[in-house]
Amino acid sequence: MPASKPAKITYDCSKCPGYCCSYPRIEVKDSDLARLARHFGLSAAEAEKRFTRRYRDEDSDERILRHRKDEIYGSICRFFDTDARRCTVYAARPAVCRQYPNGSKCGYYDFLRFERRHQDDPDFIPSA
Repeated sequence: MPASKPAKITYDCSKCPGYCCSYPRIEVKDSDLARLARHFGLSAAEAEKRFTRRYRDEDSDERILRHRKDEIYGSICRFFDTDARRCTVYAARPAVCRQYPNGSKCGYYDFLRFERRHQDDPDFIPSA
């Protein structure tokens, strides 16, 4: 009998306040930049200038999305609607956003499960 594949975990992102969008480094590859440029009717160079910045440290040199202020997380992706708590460029979002959580753990749901268990309340919603 062949080994069965583990079931892919799915998450209801509509109930999340944008946890993954608050990650400080949302990498933008060339193909992502081209998609964003098309979405906004810009050249790739103009999209890069308006929407990204460089992140450099001893191990990395990446182009990442710019952030803006957010009341919940402090800062969040510049394309995140902080009132509706939704992505404003969903169809043009970077590949890393398209892949997340990719069947892996979701930090928000892990945090939510932890808090609900420790509060002994299955409906508890933690505030940031």
